[in-house]
Order: sequence, then C-alpha cells, then structure tokens
Amino acid sequence: MKVYFTDQQPRLKQQLEELKSVNVMSYDPSLLKEKVTEIKLNTALSLNELNLDFFFNYHIFPFNILRFKTEWKVENREMETGDTIVQQAYMPPTRFGSLKLIFGVRINAIIDEPTRKGFSYETLEGHVEKGISTFTIKETAEGIFFKIHTYSVPGNFLSRLTAFFAIPYQRYCTKRALENVKRQVENIVP
Repeated sequence: MKVYFTDQQPRLKQQLEELKSVNVMSYDPSLLKEKVTEIKLNTALSLNELNLDFFFNYHIFPFNILRFKTEWKVENREMETGDTIVQQAYMPPTRFGSLKLIFGVRINAIIDEPTRKGFSYETLEGHVEKGISTFTIKETAEGIFFKIHTYSVPGNFLSRLTAFFAIPYQRYCTKRALENVKRQVENIVP
C-alpha cells in the first residue's frame, strides 16, 4: 500500500504497471472471515437483457470512495483472468482533504452462467485486506440481485490496529457499492 495526500489518478497507469508484477497475498482460506451482502435490483429486464458493460468495467464503487485503472481498459479489451486493477481509495470518502491509498487486486475468475454473471479478485501484496472478493449479478425466481461475497482479514499490521475504524468504513463502502450498482442497473432502459 502506498499513501498520498494528493490525487494519484493521473499516475494510476504507472501504478498499474508496477502492480502487474506484484504477487497475490498468500492466505489460508480457513482463516478468512466470510461476509455476504446483497441487494435486489428492480428492473423489468431479464439478466440477459441487461447491458452489464459498466459492471465488467469495474464501475461498482462510487468515485468519492474509489478511483481505479484496469489492465483490460488500458489494453482496450475485455476483462480476462489474470488482469490487475490498481485502486485509489479515499479515506475519508472525499476527493479533497483525504488520504489516497493505492493498492491492487488481480482477477482470478470470470463468471458467465445463464443466471449469474460476475467476477472475483484476490488482493495483491500490500493491500489493506487479505483475501478474495466476488461480485455477481444473479437472476432467481424472486428477481435480480447484486451480491458482494468476500473472504478476508486485515492485510497488514496497520489494518489490524485500525480495525475499529476500518470495519465500519468497509461496511459503509460496501453499502454504497450495492446502491451504486442498483442505481446503474435500474437506469438501464430496454
């Protein structure tokens, strides 16, 4: 993790290049804590009628929480397993007056099933969390749902020390991500 006082967005491509050679953090899956959050998406469209380009371009978190650059967009193609994402998180969630934390994740699976679309990634060395996150949009008899499913623990000593702050902040960010995807899906017109 790198910490800055100034916005690093103009330098995210360079940060991405550096992170492409960084390893995924090693972890014991049995020691990770599971968290599942989900929200119903109100749309008359079926899953296969939804344009999920925004989703597969990682527009999940609002920009006041997270800015990013993806390997596949830099290379002008679609997401592939093994791709890296550099993330710039704002703490607190505002572009001005916040710390800018830079870390990365690597795509380890793409989900393309008839009733479930999504992807998962693992955190890279230096990330504030250690583990894996899966983002899916699924269709059931009850409707369409966006789900964030994580298995993680604090990724470093500082994260463990600040858990009293980090855990509520993580909940806040997850809730905003759910709302952000909901808004985007519900604004898709046939």
